[in-house]
Amino acid sequence: MYIINHRRFFFWFTGLILAAAIGAILVWSLPLGIDFTGGSMMQVTYDTARPELSDIQTKLDTLPIGRASVRAEGSNNVSIRTRTLTPDEHEAVLAALSGSVPPAVEVAYTSVGPALGSQFTNKALWAIFAVILVIVLYIAFVFRHVSRPVPSWGYGLIVVAMLAIDIIVPTGFYAAYAHVTGAEVDSLFVVALLALLGYCVNDIIVIFDRIREHLARNEKMGLKESFEETIGKSISETMTRSINTALTVVLALLALIYFGAPATREFALVMLVGVVAGTFSSICRSAPLLIPIAKWFSKKD
Repeated sequence: MYIINHRRFFFWFTGLILAAAIGAILVWSLPLGIDFTGGSMMQVTYDTARPELSDIQTKLDTLPIGRASVRAEGSNNVSIRTRTLTPDEHEAVLAALSGSVPPAVEVAYTSVGPALGSQFTNKALWAIFAVILVIVLYIAFVFRHVSRPVPSWGYGLIVVAMLAIDIIVPTGFYAAYAHVTGAEVDSLFVVALLALLGYCVNDIIVIFDRIREHLARNEKMGLKESFEETIGKSISETMTRSINTALTVVLALLALIYFGAPATREFALVMLVGVVAGTFSSICRSAPLLIPIAKWFSKKD
């Protein structure tokens, strides 16, 4: 009952975190990568010590290719992002980098046109919308027999609100992270958000399903138990499972961050923040939020 009794604190804390995340998105925005905007990305490696990034940037600034973004990848690799390059411009960049000491060797090159980038953006947004829609329909079906003290659609409404928060928080974190490190939003970022939607809704449904079971049993056996007691008992019964599951995922993500490839590090960071936020959401926000909604419906009746 500790969480139920202190639910206002958790609601205020959620508001502060949400305001900080939205502020980060509005102030710094999300720098879209070439998957969304179109452009070229080149990865080069150096057999010996990598030159200073400022020196590489200086060489690229002398070429008529517009603005180029240079980022370190690992110890000897460099990632270069530019607008879409023509074959001649691509060769000019390689010549400028290969003519330096030490010379650079290209290991990967990707070019995405603006039309394909726009198409990918639309598909990513539709994918997120479709996942949320399916989740709402599932909640409405599973809880169709639960109407007191909160109607079945009330559970779905809370799930959607919690999922929105669970998406906004890691997105705000990534906006701040990208501002500091120069990272960009790519396809793996969208994959991370979609994975978080599935993970977070699973955690919330486990608690809601336990509440549904208790409500059905109380009605069948004629037990007189307040809605707050039912929610508090349901949270206590599922809390250990939620924390243990989250801890297992967090340990795997930490291993991926510290020992995995640089290409998946940002994906793991977004997942890590989202898993922590989602676990907090399912335990401290989703179920306690049923209480004020139930009171509102009781007053309305």
